Amino acid sequence: MTVNFIGMIGHRLSSETIAPSGPIFDKPYITELAQAHEAAGFDRLLVGYWSDQPDGFLVTALAGLATSRIGFLLAHRPGFVAPTLAARKLASLDHLLDGRLAVHVISGGSDTEQRKDGDYLDHDQRYARTDEFLSVLKQVWNAERPFDHQGEHYQAQAAFSAIKPLHKAQLPVYFGGSSAAALAVAGKHADVFALWGESLQQTRETIKAVRAEAARHGRQVSFSVSFRPILGATEAQAWARADGILQTARERVEASGPSLAPKPQSVGAQRLMATVAQGERVDRCLWTGIAKLVGGGHNSTALVGTPEQVSDALLDYYELGVTTFLIRGFDPLEDARDYGRELIPLTRAKIAHRQARESA
Repeated sequence: MTVNFIGMIGHRLSSETIAPSGPIFDKPYITELAQAHEAAGFDRLLVGYWSDQPDGFLVTALAGLATSRIGFLLAHRPGFVAPTLAARKLASLDHLLDGRLAVHVISGGSDTEQRKDGDYLDHDQRYARTDEFLSVLKQVWNAERPFDHQGEHYQAQAAFSAIKPLHKAQLPVYFGGSSAAALAVAGKHADVFALWGESLQQTRETIKAVRAEAARHGRQVSFSVSFRPILGATEAQAWARADGILQTARERVEASGPSLAPKPQSVGAQRLMATVAQGERVDRCLWTGIAKLVGGGHNSTALVGTPEQVSDALLDYYELGVTTFLIRGFDPLEDARDYGRELIPLTRAKIAHRQARESA
């Protein structure tokens, strides 16, 4: 199995430890960050979705036109754009990027976030809508003639798109969610199932559950796990850096008041808090300090150590069947460059060595 690395691109410089700076749509920063990830050897860049931030389609377009090789993973929430239109928009963007696009479908784990955009469906209703959204989306991409659709959430007559994804019948679909409703949709639709960085045992359990759901539909699913690697020339330096990151992040939360600290609702956040409950350091070098601080509100667990140690930790997940790693740092630009110097090539080399040994 080959390994893929995904980075994450924002529309301006910010993180848990860096206050937002620059214009809200910082074109030079978007361009520089995309080019830095491409030079570092990343395979894709995730463009996130927030209900109060710049449009991800345009961030992706700008970053894509500033690069030539790296792929993009555009986060999209069903419910605000009809699947017939979403199919055309995504296919058009894929043509603009010469076939480098994939879509990460997010049903929404927070009622508060969803309601900012006018969505008042409950959790399970959102996943039922996602199921229908993806069914229509794929049908539009594959249909050779107009079709009608009459569903619970969407209706269309003579739906058709003259533009299809550039190189494949449909774009790769990434999908995440830890609830039973999410796993059911994943088994039916996901090409890649995305997890936050939980313990090895939790990850093993989720992979088993998703594979079982996929098998019900005669499908196979690949897996991605997200981490925030914190590297140092020595193990002691890496952990000292982690302590500094936690202190800075805590000061930002304290200075901003309770409003900055998220109040997680999703099952995924609850699962991360279960990881936190296992201790500050879990398994080989999984660190839960930031995850505890933000209440499991997003992909916030880190792998801490030297590049050698962190790559070994990634291989532990690879042995479980994980073939994609989403890695992003607390200093987005400099950490991306740092990962490209040692962590990414070292991990690829170790996996290639294992594959060669197994096939000998």
